[in-house]
Amino acid sequence: MNEQLTVKSEKLKVVLSRLLATVCCFLFAFCACAPHKDTMFKKSRILMDTQVTVTVVSGSKDSAENAIDAAFSEMEKIESLTNLYAAGSEISLINRNAGISATKVSPEVLEMIGKALSVSEMTDGAFDITIGAVTRLYNFHKKIKPEESTLLKNISLVNYRDVIVDRSASTIFLKKKGMIIDAGGIAKGYAADKAVGVLKKQGITSGLVTIAGDIKAFGQKPDGKPWQIGIRNPRGKDQDDDIMATLPLSDMAISTAGDYERFFLIDGMRYHHILNPKTGYPAGGCRSVTVTARDGVFADAFDTGIFVLGPDKGMKVLEKLRFDGVIIDSEGKMHFTAGMRGKVAIKKPVS
Repeated sequence: MNEQLTVKSEKLKVVLSRLLATVCCFLFAFCACAPHKDTMFKKSRILMDTQVTVTVVSGSKDSAENAIDAAFSEMEKIESLTNLYAAGSEISLINRNAGISATKVSPEVLEMIGKALSVSEMTDGAFDITIGAVTRLYNFHKKIKPEESTLLKNISLVNYRDVIVDRSASTIFLKKKGMIIDAGGIAKGYAADKAVGVLKKQGITSGLVTIAGDIKAFGQKPDGKPWQIGIRNPRGKDQDDDIMATLPLSDMAISTAGDYERFFLIDGMRYHHILNPKTGYPAGGCRSVTVTARDGVFADAFDTGIFVLGPDKGMKVLEKLRFDGVIIDSEGKMHFTAGMRGKVAIKKPVS
């Protein structure tokens, strides 16, 4: 009898031991498979002549870093294709062949220029990527503006209608010799779109790509709330009053064009980089224009076009196209589209 009890006792120990091992294995597997808490990961680099920041929400540091690096690689590619000042870029090649021959380009450049021309049509030429023949006459670092005679000569080379896009052959042709495409008013927004596309392919479901004043947001922050984006005071004197308003943003792009980004003063006149394609002089009527759209490429291009159009015409175009925006006119008055009212939280009035 004692021997039988001993055997049963030993068998029970084995069963309990196996059961305990099974439970431990189950708990280990459960803990290993349970998702980590989502965290924000961020990296910044200098690209496209400005600081670029990519922020992602992920439960894995390795996954986040891989996705961010892939997004930066995509933006570096866009920069290499569109850099006006790089001799080997496709934009430079198009410009060198102006009035001579069509240039074979990548799908990215073909797409970006096609969208730029559509924005030109919708803004009656207020946005024009052929403004390069005029922008090169200004030097904002050395505070140099062009002579009027030179300006008048070069303004004749600015006309988006002289850009011939052959989609079947993937070529771009500028009709007049001396024409210059300057993609500075659209390339950042386009690059942000492409970067977000890469992040999503990498499995990222929430993030933010910031290229100076061009921002593309998708998903939400780890706390489940939308991203909060600041609108800069165009006459802010220090960092404390730099942000005058904020608004929530999710699955949208936002872009701001302002006369404070690159400018110099001569005899009280503000010469800034947002030029009117019809005159070649800095556009008047606005201090800044902020536009939101589904695509960064359109937010980027339209903020420039609306700035050139001015508050009245610009607001009509935004409402017609159903884009939301905020315009701060030359007197500091804020104008809102109907869809933007109630979204913007004013921190400080424009001074």
